[in-house]
Amino acid sequence: MVLEATMICIDNSEWMRNGDYSPSRFQAQSDAVNLICGAKTQSNPENTVGVLTMAGKGVRVLVTPTSDLGKILACMHGLEIGGEMDLAAGIQVAQLALKHRQNKKQQQRIIVFAGSPIKQEKKTLESIGRKLKKNSVALDIVNFGEEDDAKTEKLDALLAAVNNNDTSHIVHVPPGPNALSDVLISTPIFTGDGEGGSGFAAAAAAAAAGGVTGFEFGVDPNLDPELALALRVSMEEERARQEAAAKKAAEETSKQEKEEGQPSGTQDATMTEHASVGTSEADNKTTDLMDDDNALLQQALAMSMDEPATGHEVRDTDMSEAAADDPELALALQLSVQDSTSDSADQSNMSKLLTDQSFVSSILASLPGVDPNDPSVKDLLASMQSQSEPQQKNEDKAPKEEEKK
Repeated sequence: MVLEATMICIDNSEWMRNGDYSPSRFQAQSDAVNLICGAKTQSNPENTVGVLTMAGKGVRVLVTPTSDLGKILACMHGLEIGGEMDLAAGIQVAQLALKHRQNKKQQQRIIVFAGSPIKQEKKTLESIGRKLKKNSVALDIVNFGEEDDAKTEKLDALLAAVNNNDTSHIVHVPPGPNALSDVLISTPIFTGDGEGGSGFAAAAAAAAAGGVTGFEFGVDPNLDPELALALRVSMEEERARQEAAAKKAAEETSKQEKEEGQPSGTQDATMTEHASVGTSEADNKTTDLMDDDNALLQQALAMSMDEPATGHEVRDTDMSEAAADDPELALALQLSVQDSTSDSADQSNMSKLLTDQSFVSSILASLPGVDPNDPSVKDLLASMQSQSEPQQKNEDKAPKEEEKK
């Protein structure tokens, strides 16, 4: 691989607006420049490429020699077209840029795109060529656009002056259906001076030559069996994946068609049946709840209509029957009745004693610290007497009524 520093001189003159090269001279030139820059930078990691323009307001360096392909390609956007090409000044500036390259071991090369008439004299170009040869600078010329014998003669004289051991080249590209970059791919300007050139250049040249090499996937299995096998396996896997995806899609489509094709009458009948079953179940549940409520209501009414007297009589009868069967129970009942009678008698006697004012006054006088003449004590006694008098009257009335009967 050749270690090389290259400066590309672009023609951006007014003649680049012509459309004899598709889509225009300037666009065809830009595509060829991009292709050459890629081939140069990929053939050797240490190769550098720079770009300058030769028309407009003067020679302008867009990018100095660098190995950054992105930077090189970016400088091609937004270029202005106009003016006349100054070939001599462009070559001299390119030589100066190569002289200040960082790696002095790099060989120097200038590639010139001449697509418009040349105003310099033949002798001037020859002197520039001899100077380039003296400084070991190779020169490649791409002659396209204007078909002029004077122009061709000047470029041939420049090449003859600079050529040393057939390291410089010139290519004449007439207008036609072929793109400018496609024509340059098969020339030494693109492939280099080596036997096979760079891998990038060889692949591009093979694609431009025919595109189809006659081998499967475009790879000769005899030269690279591993790559051919890998490509074949990858193709089989991709084919299997596509078949599986197509099969799955077909199954989903058929399933959707079956669901959409089901008769609407069957669906309506099924929905009606479910609705009737749900209604009958709801009616049965409602009827059961009403029956339970009615039964409870009737039971409550029957219990509320029972007379209390009947209940007491039943209870008294049950008690008497139990007492007859059990003597001990009868004795206990008799004692409880006597206790209740004695309690009522004691209460009546106590009420009578409280009505006796003299008795209460004597008791209060005997108590230590109690003054019977205290107004609060008198009020308390008066209230007690007022409560006991009605009770005594009621008790007195009860015996009289019994006597009358």
